[in-house]
Order: sequence, then structure tokens, then C-alpha cells
Amino acid sequence: MSLKEYKKKRDFKKTQEPGETKTGKKLEGLIYVIQEHDASHLHFDLRLEEDGVLKSWAVPKSPPQEEGIRRLAIETEDHPLGYEDFAGIIPKGEYGAGKVKIWDRGDYLPLETTVSKRIMEINGKKMNGRYCLIRLKPKDPKDKNWLFFKLKKTNRKDEK
Repeated sequence: MSLKEYKKKRDFKKTQEPGETKTGKKLEGLIYVIQEHDASHLHFDLRLEEDGVLKSWAVPKSPPQEEGIRRLAIETEDHPLGYEDFAGIIPKGEYGAGKVKIWDRGDYLPLETTVSKRIMEINGKKMNGRYCLIRLKPKDPKDKNWLFFKLKKTNRKDEK
């Protein structure tokens, strides 16, 4: 995956955001993080490690911690590995200006990954369990809207 769009939107002389992929300690699974981002409006950035980058979605409301809650998740540009540790202030006048703090972090295990669907087991401090991202049918090819929600627990007997 390319970080071209990510780099194009930022002036790394002005922002503390990482410009290059950084590697550090490896968790059990793949990187999962949600950052609370108080920019032009408060939202939450969901980031999942995939193919050497952090795939990213902006979630306008608080992340779904319980079954039955569905949240819009708008796909954004890929971010470099290392961004999962970023917390601080993006300066005024810069893309995404505002305060960023880590809301939840951990790792995840992909269970199903397609172009329009991701099912995963999230192991975070606040969010745990099976979650799903499903791409909504776009009205316009530029639409990048997904639904993000927690899946119901299944009874092992029911799976057979």
C-alpha cells in the first residue's frame, strides 16, 4: 500500500506526526488502535495493520462497544506503522489540526478479509470481541462509507 496520499496532506516540518513507517515491539497479533481526534469535529480514528500500513477509518461517534450499535466509518488514507503511538497536537493550519489521544489499543486477528468486508477479533483495553466492517454500497464511486459494529457472541453448539 502507498503512503503517497498521507504524505501529500502533511508538512512534516510543522507536524509531529510520523512521516515514515516505524517498527517497534510486536504485539501478539496485528496492530489495532483507536485514536480520539478533536479536529474540526470530535471523531475517532480506527486503525488496523494490514499489508505494512495502518488502514484507517474515521468514526464520527464513539466506537461500538456493545452488540446492536452500528457506527458509520469513513475510510481515509493509509497511515504509516508507528502512527499507532502518535498522541499530541496537529498544528493549526495543518491537515487534521487538533488534539489526538489514544482511546484504545491492542491487537487484532483478521477472521475474514475481502474488498468490502472485514471480520476480526479485537483484543483491546476497551473493545474486545468479534467486530465487523462492511462497506456500504456506494452511490458515488468516491464514497468510502462503511458500517462498524460488534458481532453477537455465538454459542459453539449453534455453529455446528
